[in-house]
Amino acid sequence: MNKLSKKDMALVSLMLFSLFFGAGNLIFPPFLGQAAGKNAWVAMAGFFITAVGFPVLGVVAVAKCGGLRNLAARVNNKFAVVFTVLIYLSIGPCLGIPRAGSLPFEMAVSPYLPNGFSVGTARFMYTLVFFAVAFWLASSPSKLVDRLGKVLTPMLLVLIALLFVSSLFNPVGSYGQATGNYVNSAFTQGFLDGYQTMDTIAALNFGIVIAVAVKSRGVNDNKTVVSSSIKAGFGAGTLLIVIYSILCHLGASSGLRFKMTENGAQTLTNVTTYIFGKPGAILLAAIFTLACLTTSVGLITSCSEYFSSVSRLSYKKWTVILTLWSMGLANMGLTKILAVSVPVLTAIYPVAIMLIVLSLFDKYLKNTTYVYKMTILFTGLVSVVDALNQTNIKLGFVTNLVSKLPLFSNGLCWIVPAVVGALLGLGLEMVMTKKKAQQAAVSME
Repeated sequence: MNKLSKKDMALVSLMLFSLFFGAGNLIFPPFLGQAAGKNAWVAMAGFFITAVGFPVLGVVAVAKCGGLRNLAARVNNKFAVVFTVLIYLSIGPCLGIPRAGSLPFEMAVSPYLPNGFSVGTARFMYTLVFFAVAFWLASSPSKLVDRLGKVLTPMLLVLIALLFVSSLFNPVGSYGQATGNYVNSAFTQGFLDGYQTMDTIAALNFGIVIAVAVKSRGVNDNKTVVSSSIKAGFGAGTLLIVIYSILCHLGASSGLRFKMTENGAQTLTNVTTYIFGKPGAILLAAIFTLACLTTSVGLITSCSEYFSSVSRLSYKKWTVILTLWSMGLANMGLTKILAVSVPVLTAIYPVAIMLIVLSLFDKYLKNTTYVYKMTILFTGLVSVVDALNQTNIKLGFVTNLVSKLPLFSNGLCWIVPAVVGALLGLGLEMVMTKKKAQQAAVSME
């Protein structure tokens, strides 16, 4: 078969949506909605760019290039190896998977434990079951479309739809006033909030999973695999926008009824408890667990596929290693995991974004290696300095110089250096091209 049926296309899109839609995707939109209040939709416009737009473009970029490593190799081969490994480790066993395994327990189970019951013991029991199921689902990547697209994702969507429809019949309240950075910089803050979903980085990982999923439906033609992957990306992106909008509305509508919470999980807890009473806790636990489970499965699968391709260990062995490692980190607790996530994302995210942006102009940049090199060099240096600064590691005048860059206070200080790097790369490319032409003319004489 050389083409996916409409049914299979829908199933692959649902599978990709479920891979994207995990911990951060659940907690950030409602928190944004409550904090932004009447400016919620301005903030969501920025959120959609980094939480939906860039991830979809990431799927497109990886599909066209044939993998993350091929995309990163446009800079150079050494960078491709280092960056690819960093991406897979950060989004996978060192951060993304443990966070997805820990968050549903912390937000939907821990608050309801009986007095005196050990939180550590309960967390271990929960993560043991959670990661056992994740391992089973990830053990057969060719069956992900059926297991996620046909079963788990529809269950998740039905539960979210139930919450939304119930809120229409039993409204939580009205939108409140904007707070904090959402008062004067709602769009920019929303843009930064989209970072926290980690989906732009995840998109670079999931390319290999989508390809396996498409091929499992009988498609063998490479061009069709690429086009089907791109269509699945846009399908998943559309669904993400719908679900994010629902979650944002639920958070914003709680603005006048509840005090400002510390995170989106507490916001959702307030909303579900108000609408359903105590049974709302069960609904919320199911939503959190399903969302984080599907994401964990996708991350274990993509990381195992990659590491098995560059080592002698089999895919099966890597799933065991990554599952056990992630379970161990998940038992450290959510707070410690989240404390590490912000500086790591600050360092990696801008580089991933610029790789994706440059790939959009691939038609014009195919033979312009200096553009890739200079753009990524400038972006990476500034991002790393900014990340170190967030962990209170100062580099003297270098940190001071970066702090004076435009948009530093907004967390976007890498944008101007990225543009400067791209322009400098173009200039170098023009000079080198002219030099080569002159040398060719001389040799012909």
